[in-house]
Formats: sequence, C-alpha cells, structure tokens
Amino acid sequence: MAATTKALVVAFIALLVSPQGAFAQMKVIISGGFSGAYEKLLPEFEQASGIKVTTGSGASQGDGSQTIGAQLARGEKADVVILSREGLDGLIAANRIATGSDADLATVGVGAAVRAGAAKPDVSTTEAVKQMLLKARVVAIPASTSGIWLVKELFPKLGIADMINVKVTPRGTGATAMVASGEADLGVLPVSEILHAPGVELAGVFPPEIQFIQTFSAAVVAGSSEAEAGKRLIEFLTSPRAAEAIKGAGLEPRGAAK
Repeated sequence: MAATTKALVVAFIALLVSPQGAFAQMKVIISGGFSGAYEKLLPEFEQASGIKVTTGSGASQGDGSQTIGAQLARGEKADVVILSREGLDGLIAANRIATGSDADLATVGVGAAVRAGAAKPDVSTTEAVKQMLLKARVVAIPASTSGIWLVKELFPKLGIADMINVKVTPRGTGATAMVASGEADLGVLPVSEILHAPGVELAGVFPPEIQFIQTFSAAVVAGSSEAEAGKRLIEFLTSPRAAEAIKGAGLEPRGAAK
C-alpha cells in the first residue's frame, strides 16, 4: 500500500473515532418541559456539528422508575441530561454530573390546559384559579417538579388540597393526554409542555402571586465518553442562535453556558 493511501486510511479512522468528528455519537436524556425547543433545535445542531444524537426521555423528579435520576442510577448510559434545575441539583448532589458542566437553558411558568376547542376558564386572578380548580371534575398534573410544587405548595395555600380531584401522572405527557381524551377537565403543568402537546390548548398562565417559574438546565453526565460533544450541544442550546426557537416553544432563554 502506498504511503499516501496509508495516510488517508489513518486519517479516516481518526475521524471515525474522534468525538468531534462527523461520526461522533452521543445520547441525551430529556424531560418534557424543554422538549419542544429541543426538537426544533436538534436537527440544526446535528447538521452543523456532524454529531449524531440519540434521545431518551424521563421525568426530572419523582419516585418512578423512569425519572432521569433512576435511569442513571441503574446504569442507563447518557452523555447529557436536560431537566428541571431542581432535578439537576439532585443529580449533582449524587455525583452523577461532570463538575462545572451545568448551564441553565430557559425558564417557564405554570399554566392551565383544556381540551382543544373547549371553553377557556379565567386564570387571571388567584380567586379565578381557585374556582377553576374547584369546578373541574378531574385535574391532571405531572408527578415531577411542577406537580410536586402544586401538591405541596399551591393547593394547600389555596385551601383546596382536600377539595379537588387530582390525578397525578408520571409525566406531563400523561396529564395532557388525559385532558385531550376528556378523562380530565383540566391539566396544570409548565406552559411549554401544554404548547407542545396534541389535543389541548393553553387556557392561560397563572398570575404572578401564585406562579411557579421553573428553570430547565443541561449538564454533561459524569464519566461520559462524549463529554466534548456534550459541551458543544450545551453551548449551542445556550447560544443566541437557539433563543428564537426557545421563545417559540413558550420558554424564556437564559444566558450563556458556563
């Protein structure tokens, strides 16, 4: 084999194994709140970077077997996680995140979902939200971060914790599916998940005095074999280029990556 040919073979093999090369692959596990923006942005990232991304999903928090923390604990491989800041802080405390790799991507508030075409209730005041919840036959909420806040904070604050029929689903997709099918009259969850779900519409965003602003964040998983590719993805998601898609998905972009 000629020296030139050997050099070309060596260069091609190096490209294949390089995490920054056109054939690099990585895995992301993401929760529902940032999924709408992520799905819009991922094709552009893959095309620009040459990195192929496989995506799994899981809840940010909770006790279920499909939370992101539970998946990592049982050995599920991932290079990047995207989830609520509360969930990410738990992973950092458990030493499952590469030190200094975390970055906040966007924030979003909580709103009410109704079945597509249904009348939209008033959510402009605390009293209006309280009456809306009391009148609903079933209120569907996710078991993750926003649902934890609703059950532990908002419903008790409104004095209706024992007066409403709440159905807790493992994921936000389950809550919106219940509303879309008519099993629930109302869903309460992050606005971005409502806008991303089929068969439902946003009735409105909760007023500031009873609002929960949730932050979605990303980080490289400790021990990732594609840490550099992961950092490139996070840099892209926190770049000005990504801001338009993030806003279009119902979230507010947050600053630059660390």
